[in-house]
Amino acid sequence: MQKGDLSVAILGLGYVGIPLAEAYVRSGVRVLGVDVNQSRVDMLNNGTSGMRHIDDERIQRMVDSGKFRATTDASALSDYDALIIAVPTPLDRYHHPDLSYVVATCDTIKTVLRPGQLVVLESTTYPGTTQEIMRPILEESGLKVGDDFALAYSPEREDPGNIDFETSTIPKLVGADSALERDLAKAVYEKVVTTVMVPNTRTAEAAKLTENIFRWVNIGLVNELKLVYDKMGIDVWDVIKAADSKPFGFMAFYPGPGVGGHCIRIDPYYLTWKAREHGVSTRFIELAGEVNIAMPNHVVSRLMEELNLRHGKALSGARILLCGVAYKKNIDDVRESPSLEILSLLERHGAKVDIYDPYVPIVPRTHDYPEFEGRKSIEWNSEILGEFDAALIATDHKFVDYAMLVNEVPLVVDTRNVTKDLPEELLKKVSKA
Repeated sequence: MQKGDLSVAILGLGYVGIPLAEAYVRSGVRVLGVDVNQSRVDMLNNGTSGMRHIDDERIQRMVDSGKFRATTDASALSDYDALIIAVPTPLDRYHHPDLSYVVATCDTIKTVLRPGQLVVLESTTYPGTTQEIMRPILEESGLKVGDDFALAYSPEREDPGNIDFETSTIPKLVGADSALERDLAKAVYEKVVTTVMVPNTRTAEAAKLTENIFRWVNIGLVNELKLVYDKMGIDVWDVIKAADSKPFGFMAFYPGPGVGGHCIRIDPYYLTWKAREHGVSTRFIELAGEVNIAMPNHVVSRLMEELNLRHGKALSGARILLCGVAYKKNIDDVRESPSLEILSLLERHGAKVDIYDPYVPIVPRTHDYPEFEGRKSIEWNSEILGEFDAALIATDHKFVDYAMLVNEVPLVVDTRNVTKDLPEELLKKVSKA
């Protein structure tokens, strides 16, 4: 790899792979994007993003630069200096790590791997994956890690929809298990971002989990506080706002209808699974999990209670509008979204449910709720809103007319505190959950 001649192949062209490819292209680096989905590849080569938080113009600029192309053909990987893996790492039905995408990608790479290349995993995983899973597969090529090729781990830190940060402005953790491998990985990433070097791959893998477990546990705490303060007639949102005025010793986290997304919802279970191998329990993490996982049931129960107490109606047979399908505001990502579980619970209770999400006009296929594939978002107007008995706000998208919602619907259950600034008269129709 000659200085100034770096070329990078990125395997997995999703929420992580595309921003990373863009960062390299902007720095003048030649990038090959590889994905198993032919329609995804065609879309990108035609200058189309397919993701609401990434404009088509950004993809078109990449294509027009002549520095980027996408393909399903992995045979060209041997022509690139660094091979960066950004594929999904979900959980199976038993909350065990599913590394099948990583394994399949390594099986592909080993057939084209050549001396001098760097292979990096960015996907979230448990400590030990790079050395225990990837290394043996890659060495089936006949090449040896550290002698013939380099291996590293650099966890993604993407936050889709966050306009304050992008790939190039978020410090990048990079870990490898020898000085030479660390130097190679540092050189590759410092083309586009400031690196934070750690001693080995296990440390980098553990750091990624720690970042999201920290959030998982604190969200579990405020979700539990919400339940406690609600019984005392105290608004937890007011409490958090008050506590956040302290300039030290406090960091604000906020409750919600559950926890979604690929990272926070999944990462803690990667560590709990690996900890069992070492005979260690992770009671603190699992307790937070119990609280967070119970939140969809809580908000449905709250809706049921408010509908009965305020309007004398049962949830069964009621027309309910679920506002928000994405797991977080202002993006179209429904991975692990608590909204889908809430939708399932509502329908199991006999409610007639419609959805509204300006970022998810049609629900895509998901692993846990394939039955919701193709469900369409309603049109947003006064006449249609007036047909519902109640609405449940599960995602706090910015550009939604919540005043209209509360004005037209008899009962609104707000899990995100987005109605807080509405007139007092309208707030009488709102219940927080």
